[in-house]
Amino acid sequence: MFTIGQLARHVGVSIKTVRVYHDKGLLPEPGRDASGYRRYGARDAIDLIKIRTLAEAGVPLARIRELRSATGEEFRRALREIDDGLTARIHGLQATQERLRRLAAGDLAPLPADVGAHVERLARWGFTSRWVNLQRDLWILVFATHPDQATVLFQDQREILADPALRALFLDYDRAHDLDADDPRLDDLARRIAEATRARYGSDDPPELDAASQIPALIQGTVNASSPAWRRLDRLIRARLGA
Repeated sequence: MFTIGQLARHVGVSIKTVRVYHDKGLLPEPGRDASGYRRYGARDAIDLIKIRTLAEAGVPLARIRELRSATGEEFRRALREIDDGLTARIHGLQATQERLRRLAAGDLAPLPADVGAHVERLARWGFTSRWVNLQRDLWILVFATHPDQATVLFQDQREILADPALRALFLDYDRAHDLDADDPRLDDLARRIAEATRARYGSDDPPELDAASQIPALIQGTVNASSPAWRRLDRLIRARLGA
């Protein structure tokens, strides 16, 4: 039989942690000896090891308490879910570690090579330096926050700009930056962009990030904030596509 101090030392937790687990209902209170001290057995040690392992895996204490009453199959299924969550976290940490290493090596603009080449090509197509720099910054943001979905979005834009007619629309969008917000040319440009969008995607939605992501709103807000004309153009395009 163990005292609470011996149990904590053998399992690798603090006495305070054992008491917290008692208070939370995770670890049942053991019997006491004639002197009134708690006495723990091997089963208590095994239970405490399970609790510690789950807690270290990031499982909330309330969830651990639920698992105590789970059947064998329910417990195994929960462990598989926890393992999947850990795997996803590990992959995310590895991706973050890779980005940190690239930053430490002096790569302050961690864009894939084909994306960097595409951004440089924008200037040769006649886009302003303002547009080129904006596109570079926005792609860095998208690839940093949504690396998997960013590839699909980039491929879509690269295909669009490879079409001379569609590229001309983007060039007109770029040049509209300095127009007055009430300029009638914005209405015509919004119409042409909406028509081109419908022609390209039909009834399908264009590729986009997760609905819960705040990045698209942040990106469009950044674009709109730089020009009253762009801000109105965005409203006109949305209105036409929503009609």
